Amino acid sequence: MAVSDMTASASPADVLIVGGGIGGLSAAFALAREGLRVRVLEQAREFGEVGAGLQIAPNCTRILSDYGLLDEAKRLGVLPKSMVMRDAVDDAELTRLDLTDLERRYGFPYMVIHRSDLHGIFLRACRTAGVDLVTDARIVGYENTEAGARVVSEDGRTDEARVVIAADGLHSVARGLLSDDEPVSSSYVAYRAAVPIEQAGRDVDLSEVSVHVGPGCHFVHYGLRGGEMLNQVAVFQSPKALAGEADWGTPDELDAAFDATCPEVKDGISLMWRDRWWRMFDRDPIMTWVHGNIALLGDAAHPPLQYMAQGAIMAIEDGWVLARHAAAHRAEDGSIDWRATLTAYEAVRPEHCRRVLTTARAWGELWHLDGLARLQRNTLLRARDTYDYSFIDWIYGPTALTPEEEPPMFAPIPLGSADISGLTR
Repeated sequence: MAVSDMTASASPADVLIVGGGIGGLSAAFALAREGLRVRVLEQAREFGEVGAGLQIAPNCTRILSDYGLLDEAKRLGVLPKSMVMRDAVDDAELTRLDLTDLERRYGFPYMVIHRSDLHGIFLRACRTAGVDLVTDARIVGYENTEAGARVVSEDGRTDEARVVIAADGLHSVARGLLSDDEPVSSSYVAYRAAVPIEQAGRDVDLSEVSVHVGPGCHFVHYGLRGGEMLNQVAVFQSPKALAGEADWGTPDELDAAFDATCPEVKDGISLMWRDRWWRMFDRDPIMTWVHGNIALLGDAAHPPLQYMAQGAIMAIEDGWVLARHAAAHRAEDGSIDWRATLTAYEAVRPEHCRRVLTTARAWGELWHLDGLARLQRNTLLRARDTYDYSFIDWIYGPTALTPEEEPPMFAPIPLGSADISGLTR
């Protein structure tokens, strides 16, 4: 193992966190704030994030505020005024959220930020909090011990702590202790681009998060870094994936998928990065996240499809909830009842994340409808009042610490209830 930030990696830690992404670092910071000695083991040679933009809803900016990090995030991000959904074929507006009113309702803003900027915020916070940050540590094994838990690195070295938190992503090694499941391919692929706004080649309203939904595809764009950059995401279903071909999601499929979309979308497609793309996988929800003194966090526990824009948020919530329960189960001598802490964590987080994962799958299906179902969807979305929050109260409100605090889900509206008689004559 190579040590990147501190020289005391041989010193004992209360908590080991495997994975130095946003989930791992945010959990490390949350636990360090409680006075715990935390070590993060990152497999890469340096800490960093790849990708482009993230949408951070009020359930996350609320936590950033609690951490004292919201002002820094605001300086690096953008606070859009609205979120607008349009039809990708004819560019017609379907529905919108007033994000200024959204902040009034939930008490915290909706923000967009570059993934690397949010990761950097947590990395700096961890350094300031004294977290031991270790790089070049590829963990290949986990095991419980009498005193806690142990991890084994690829080079045979071991590290131990009272508790191990596995934030090791979609292909989590630790998840194998709890489930023999595999990642599930959606047959959809995402292309991204984050470019200087002057390269957009068109007028773009950076006061909004724009989502165009179309048959088998969708397109998202919004501003980053104070409006200096334009972030774009293009997602489509790959015919090659559906046919079982190994080489799928290629640029020729990108162009074909968006060929019938409106000019606004097609202009954006010309800017997409074409040397890389992200195949979209999730996993079926699991309700057991704890194995002795080893617990899953973030994508290791609940990798979602992107449609709810809650992946990074759920990971940040996991760490916040874990730290809150650790504080609640601290004895007078400063020791923490980790069994009670992990039990409380597992009692609330899996059910919430199950809801998000399953809703994200359904939301993706809704976005990508064609034919009669597309007309029904558009009719129902147009009928929604801008200030109707019944479909998002369950997700944007305060993060639950107990099952009793988890709010009820929304009631779905059947597509068949839409009156489209005037559209099909």
